[in-house]
Amino acid sequence: MLALVKTDPGPGLELREVPMPVVGINDVLIRVHKTGICGTDLHIESWDPWAARTIAPPLVVGHEFVGEIAEVGANVAGFAPGDLVSGEGHVVCGRCRHCLAGRRELCARSIGLGVGRDGAFAEYVVLPMSNVWSHWRGVNEEVAAIFDPFGNAVHTALAFPVLGEDVLVSGAGPIGLMATAVARHAGARHVVVSEPNAYRRSLAIKMGATLAIDPRERALPDVFDELDMVEGFDIALEMSGVPAALQAAIAAMAHGGGVAILGIPTEEIALDVNAIVFKMLTLRGIYGREMYETWYKMTVMLQSGLDITPAITHRFGFREYEAAFAAARSGDSGKVVMDWTS
Repeated sequence: MLALVKTDPGPGLELREVPMPVVGINDVLIRVHKTGICGTDLHIESWDPWAARTIAPPLVVGHEFVGEIAEVGANVAGFAPGDLVSGEGHVVCGRCRHCLAGRRELCARSIGLGVGRDGAFAEYVVLPMSNVWSHWRGVNEEVAAIFDPFGNAVHTALAFPVLGEDVLVSGAGPIGLMATAVARHAGARHVVVSEPNAYRRSLAIKMGATLAIDPRERALPDVFDELDMVEGFDIALEMSGVPAALQAAIAAMAHGGGVAILGIPTEEIALDVNAIVFKMLTLRGIYGREMYETWYKMTVMLQSGLDITPAITHRFGFREYEAAFAAARSGDSGKVVMDWTS
């Protein structure tokens, strides 16, 4: 089969023929239809310090996908060839305290699809049946392909109750854009997006933001009077990993507020602990998705009218992967999807 492979240490990927994945008795073989490009894939393609210490080439990359079941292992039940599915990209051990308690998202031994095991930027991918999610008939395949980052957005946006609250989203990358739509769908009063990129600010408005501001030109407290906010933001969703963004969010929080942190910084961040203590703020780290409650919430919200399609801005055939990666890296994009059926 054809796959995008990190063949050797160093920048770049190669589209090449590789052996078909082996299907174990508890596995599902999936014919890939569409894939989404994640920030993790950009790190691996560019071979930054994180990739250099994490990735062991050769490796088929990619973890956001939708496809059709081609074959199931002898022990697999509840799945059949022809089913349209996506997959949870964290393959857990199944034996640790958290896995046995049903908190699989906390498994410290999880292995990432396209990071620690061959991934989904290929014509076929294999996953354990416990990692496979069946989609309902009629789902938009491009949306189904990005259930992984959509799940990050849902997990972050719903970390604290948002009904009737004023919500700040720092960073309007693809996940921040989807989180904006989720917070609005879940009943937030106002959703303010802080993003320096003009292209992404315009996308944020399409996704339901009340305001989208450039933090270089407008401080967060400047919006309080305009939006009839008495004290500050009730909820903050930190998606950027930028130190100044998290510091500004904490400074602009109302007493008793919650800060959900998904963005991964590349440097240490000094926080105003006095503000956290005296405002009685709750800071919560977010990683991945809750297995599989977040997947259920994603499905239900889409079925009840949530529309995240404006976040998908670029589409390429898989043979155009270099252009697809360039678009994803440019910043003037939302989610970039590659088609593996052409």
